[in-house]
Amino acid sequence: MQAQRTCIEAACALIADLPGVVFELGLGVGRTYSHLSEKLPDREIYVFDRQVLPHVVSVPPASHLVLGELADTLPQAVERFRGKVALLHTDVGSADIAYGMKTAAFISQHVPVALAPGAVILSDQALNVSGAVAMALPDGVAEDRYHMYRMDAAAGAAASNPTAA
Repeated sequence: MQAQRTCIEAACALIADLPGVVFELGLGVGRTYSHLSEKLPDREIYVFDRQVLPHVVSVPPASHLVLGELADTLPQAVERFRGKVALLHTDVGSADIAYGMKTAAFISQHVPVALAPGAVILSDQALNVSGAVAMALPDGVAEDRYHMYRMDAAAGAAASNPTAA
């Protein structure tokens, strides 16, 4: 949990001057959403999950809560927010390694178009996002404990504007 908080704080600083929304993939019990809301009070944060669990600590407003399977909800959101996501945080790993790898591959394939040039990606799983460059983790976060990426400005611009290629 501390690694996640440290990475979120670093990411918030990195996107301070970058306009755009935040995507939070995986609400869980709402602690990460609560932390993001605290650190980014002026940002719209869209949260994606299959369902809201009964013991959730913090829940986004209904207008920013996207319920359903990522396979159904993420592609639509990517199109809606093409090139406008400044921060993507994903915490959808599970004890099922095969499921985690499949989910990471799905996310990696679908999110590049939504990400703004210079956007930051945080993930509990290793991702392979086209145009994203792995970043060094903040001090105190063990390697492979969390993953940080930054969209290359040129790659992000090309992804958000297909005619730029």
